[in-house]
Amino acid sequence: MGIGNEARTRSSGRLVYGMQLPVQSQSSLYAEPWEAAAGPDDLVEIARTADRAGFDYIATCDHVAIPRRLADAMGTIWYDPVATLAHLAAVTENVRLMSHVAVVGLRHPLLSAKQYATLDRLSGGRLILGVGAGHVQEEFEALGVDFARRGPILDETVDALRAALGPDEYPEHHGDFFDFGGLGQQPRPAQARIPLWVGGSSPAAVRRAATRGDGWLPQGDPRDKLPAQIARLRRLREEAGVAEPVTVGAITEALYVGEPDRPVGRRTLSGKPEALAESLREYAAMGVDQIQVRFRSRSRTELTDQMAAFATDVAPHLDD
Repeated sequence: MGIGNEARTRSSGRLVYGMQLPVQSQSSLYAEPWEAAAGPDDLVEIARTADRAGFDYIATCDHVAIPRRLADAMGTIWYDPVATLAHLAAVTENVRLMSHVAVVGLRHPLLSAKQYATLDRLSGGRLILGVGAGHVQEEFEALGVDFARRGPILDETVDALRAALGPDEYPEHHGDFFDFGGLGQQPRPAQARIPLWVGGSSPAAVRRAATRGDGWLPQGDPRDKLPAQIARLRRLREEAGVAEPVTVGAITEALYVGEPDRPVGRRTLSGKPEALAESLREYAAMGVDQIQVRFRSRSRTELTDQMAAFATDVAPHLDD
């Protein structure tokens, strides 16, 4: 697949769709009850379904350890993104593999570069590296990283990763937090430039996406707030003199294709495929390039059925 797929997402004019995988992270904010007993076999089947159904990407989250004070809300099930995506790369062919998002400031950029370059090489160039600042203070403290300075650390980590994931076998970076040179790393990524998407909706995150990112992954912005955020993103990018296009993302409301036979939540979009597509096309009208979808489900089978129904009955109408 490689770098051509990134260009397709950004410039083809199509509204593409991807999804955050269930099971691999189980926050009480979004996990369905059936996920508690699910495991690797379920992840594999869901990833294969996404691959067959034309999903642009599948994504995984990143937390190292959850403190007790947050465990009730966040849970402690957070699969490692590199290990999980590498496992799923071996059972898929086309779907891209995204960290949404990796808290890369928790790790030295040479370590992250080694892991993600290897993942990109093993997957044939399917990596999207989504990054974010993180929000769990205890994680930073346990790993010896200054939580209060996580923003500047992330900015420099992105710059260092650009160097370490570039074409040079011996990358160099000399900054305030990281300093390296004369150290060779192979394998190099399969992609000439790994797409780096910045997650978050704070002013700092939007600025970071505008000035350093290839894409922006908003976190929870409602529809009525997105146009102003997108306008700010594009204005900051222009002011920074960044000429390359930026991939703008959005996380949609939860979806259920068809008429549900049970309550699915008042904020869930459900109904006939044409009506769902009409609603989702509003994102494209705002300037969104890719939507991240999530489906209400009571089992793995219902989820994969929903994914297949979306791909067959809704996705063809996203560009009408």
